[in-house]
Amino acid sequence: MKFRVFLGIFSSLVSITLWLILNFYNPYNSEPVSHDVLIRTSFLLLAPACAALVGSIINKRFIMFLAFFWSLPISLYLAMTPSIFKMFIVTSLCYLLTGMLMKKRQKKHYQTNGER
Repeated sequence: MKFRVFLGIFSSLVSITLWLILNFYNPYNSEPVSHDVLIRTSFLLLAPACAALVGSIINKRFIMFLAFFWSLPISLYLAMTPSIFKMFIVTSLCYLLTGMLMKKRQKKHYQTNGER
């Protein structure tokens, strides 16, 4: 398996795991998660992670960039917290890195074949 595919799949699976911990096994919150929070975090964290997983598998850099920009605002917010949820910014940056590695690969392909 190529590194960029592994990185994309791994970072999206870590993000999905962090989302599950955040909503269902949160050691920092003793109250049950409200329905409203569950919907918001699903849209802002889980959906981009699933998109990144698909983007990694089908090798589409646009999807990886979309997942990065989609998850960036809440990842930056969670990066300011004193908890394990800081890792969301790392997974978000891994989406960007995966997309950049995909782009670099395609440029190299065009250069070797002489196409534009």
